[in-house]
Amino acid sequence: MSRVMNLDNRGLEPPEPMIRTLEAAAALGEGDVLVVLNDRRPMFLYPRLEQKGFRHETDDLSDGGVKITIRRNSPDRPA
Repeated sequence: MSRVMNLDNRGLEPPEPMIRTLEAAAALGEGDVLVVLNDRRPMFLYPRLEQKGFRHETDDLSDGGVKITIRRNSPDRPA
């Protein structure tokens, strides 16, 4: 059974948002989703996620922040 995990990193100073996001992503099982709220696009996070086998989408929010949706790549669906 898949689950959705939410993580609110708004208001945190770097590198805390990246550390928290990578730790939460590591706990994802196949089919799970991590939804992260950040103050800005985490440009240094994206390559780290891809390197660790995750895919991500980023949506801009009306308040100027972003919502990042992260999923673990399944063996039959490479990055």
